[in-house]
Amino acid sequence: MDHDASIRFETTPKGGRYFVPMPNGEDSRLTFVKVSDDHIIADHTFVPVPYRGDGIAEALVERLIADARANGWKITPTCWFVADEITRHAPDWDDVLKR
Repeated sequence: MDHDASIRFETTPKGGRYFVPMPNGEDSRLTFVKVSDDHIIADHTFVPVPYRGDGIAEALVERLIADARANGWKITPTCWFVADEITRHAPDWDDVLKR
């Protein structure tokens, strides 16, 4: 399954979310809070249990990183999964990390 092709994005009153509708009716998702025009906090990632380990969460983070670069955002990851992925991809993703 090409997870990147099925990722959707929507803004919310506080920030936004990336999501993938799953066959069981739940969404896999990564949410963020907008601090300013160039700073977001990635605060939550969730993949329903039956779909964990399929690379969905990783694809959501990769989309977040691509959009951060395209939009000039810096990311503060308070979600452990996003923080781990950014660390795992260091130094390649350091340009979007808010220090």
